[in-house]
Amino acid sequence: MKAYKSLCDLFYHRLYRTAYAFIKSKEPAEEIVSDVFIKVWQMRVKLAQVENLSVYLYTVTKNLCLKYITRQYKNPVTDLDEITFETTIDFNTPEELYISSDIMKRIKAAVNELPPKCRLILQLVKEDGLRYKEVASILNISELTVRNQLAIAVKKLGKILPAYLESSPDLTIRALQ
Repeated sequence: MKAYKSLCDLFYHRLYRTAYAFIKSKEPAEEIVSDVFIKVWQMRVKLAQVENLSVYLYTVTKNLCLKYITRQYKNPVTDLDEITFETTIDFNTPEELYISSDIMKRIKAAVNELPPKCRLILQLVKEDGLRYKEVASILNISELTVRNQLAIAVKKLGKILPAYLESSPDLTIRALQ
């Protein structure tokens, strides 16, 4: 039971962010993550056979989100390129808290200009800390595609962000200090 609680504590927020990126609604995203952990509890005996628990949890979350979308909409969108993802930015350190909310809004706006798949891959790799191989397994794409999509995201952000930050140089200076 302690191990299960630790697992929930470790993954709940990350899986919630991923579910919210798909669903864009708080309560259904929370339900989906709860369902993920219920499924884990139900198959706890077989859990030792799971090769990579992190990939398994994200894959179950993605599949439950797609199932939810299919049930909710008459014309469901199940292609990742057609789903709009809502990204979240977490403040985990005092340094991150120091960055003004205006700059964070600008960064979020720049990230939201990325194609949906780029945003999702950026979130999974950069925010959730998953490896390319894990993201590829979760999204059923090749590692090369993950790498390329991440490169596209970084390149586009490199072009977009300076324009956002240049419009308010005093905020940029404070953020860099």
